[in-house]
Amino acid sequence: MESLEAPALRNETYFTFQRFSHLATLQVVLFEGILLMFLIMMTGNVLIIVVATTDPVLHTPMYYFLKNLAWVEICLTLNIVPKMLVDLLLERKIISFSACALQLYLVIVLVTSECFLLGAMAYDRYVAICHPLHYTITMSRRVCLHTVMACWAAGALLSAGLTAWLFSYPFCGSKEIEHFFCDIAPVLDLVCSDTYLFELLVFIATVIIVLIPFILIAASYIQIIHTILQIPSAQGRHKTFSTCIAHLVVVTLFYCTTGLIHLKPKSSLSANSRKLVALSYTVVTPMLNPIIYSLRNKEVKHALKNTFRRRQLLSKLPLPR
Repeated sequence: MESLEAPALRNETYFTFQRFSHLATLQVVLFEGILLMFLIMMTGNVLIIVVATTDPVLHTPMYYFLKNLAWVEICLTLNIVPKMLVDLLLERKIISFSACALQLYLVIVLVTSECFLLGAMAYDRYVAICHPLHYTITMSRRVCLHTVMACWAAGALLSAGLTAWLFSYPFCGSKEIEHFFCDIAPVLDLVCSDTYLFELLVFIATVIIVLIPFILIAASYIQIIHTILQIPSAQGRHKTFSTCIAHLVVVTLFYCTTGLIHLKPKSSLSANSRKLVALSYTVVTPMLNPIIYSLRNKEVKHALKNTFRRRQLLSKLPLPR
């Protein structure tokens, strides 16, 4: 009789989010803060895409990768934040079984793509600084296109397999997800059967996804620092290293938050701590990235000025009758 009263949840049609229940009195403040960060993130990343596409000066491999990074962050944030904002104002915060699976699939794909894009950007800086004479050949348009396609596709098959496997488990008892979106760890908490093999595979996959780009980034910057130290003038060293600072800051922000969450599916972090760390890489970091790249980058600043100047000139032209 007990088994009839607590059937497996995989036959249910929805989950319920427990988003920021510990901050129940601050729901409106949270909504306003997250909405503001979301609007800044969208504006900043869209501007990066526009100037990197329209300004010929920025038609280089570095800005091609940066433009794709902006697309990844826009997609990742749109996958999570709009529903989170709606749910902050609603009493019942639900998501359908299929929508949860789709959201998780996209999270894995986009986080994996971002990892590999950051690795590709580090390699681009390595070639530009350590082998400048071979830069145009090594980082040709075709190579950049194939690299970006590989970064976008890297997690697609893996994500499909992990998502299908996770959602094939029976979900018993509570159907409340202790998170603000469908991620592996909080969904895994609801599974009522043995998940050791799944957790082992997720750990191996995460280590590979994080480790391969990290090794590429570390090796690239070891060579970059070695090359910079050979430059005789302090001004030359500073000018060369300044082209890497923005990327280093973005890499640090991304890996410190994403690695902390995903290296262990059933994390030792509390549910509330997990939400705050996840909020940092789904909202805060995507908001900061375009600011970091534009504040220290004269080329981006100049391209933005040119873009706004062209828009002002176009707005003054008389409309055809």
